[in-house]
Amino acid sequence: MAKAKTERRLKDNEAQAVARTLRISPQKLNLVAAMIRGKKVERALADLEFSRKRIAGTVKKTLESAIANAENNHDLDVDSLIVSEAYVGKSIVMKRFHARGRGRASRIEKPFAHLTIVVREVEEKGEAA
Repeated sequence: MAKAKTERRLKDNEAQAVARTLRISPQKLNLVAAMIRGKKVERALADLEFSRKRIAGTVKKTLESAIANAENNHDLDVDSLIVSEAYVGKSIVMKRFHARGRGRASRIEKPFAHLTIVVREVEEKGEAA
């Protein structure tokens, strides 16, 4: 007796990839996620390739994973994919202490973040049947 299969959260024309516990603050990661949101995947990959942000390489890797999921698992056309959602969530925060003067200490927080990218297949405009 197996557990009943849960319904798919995404639509049939969507695929996603998730990168968990990335060592960057969610605020900084969201700047890069906002850069690709709503763009065609070729354009988003090009923007990430030439971005000067450190995390852009990891975001690019996650986007490529979402594209591969769309192609291999859901039989979607890669040329007509757009980044429909790219959102960031908070993860753990490591707490560390930094020695200060007069025997005091100050707290340093090292935040982590999750990244979820959803790609969607759209029909090309301008096709006449």
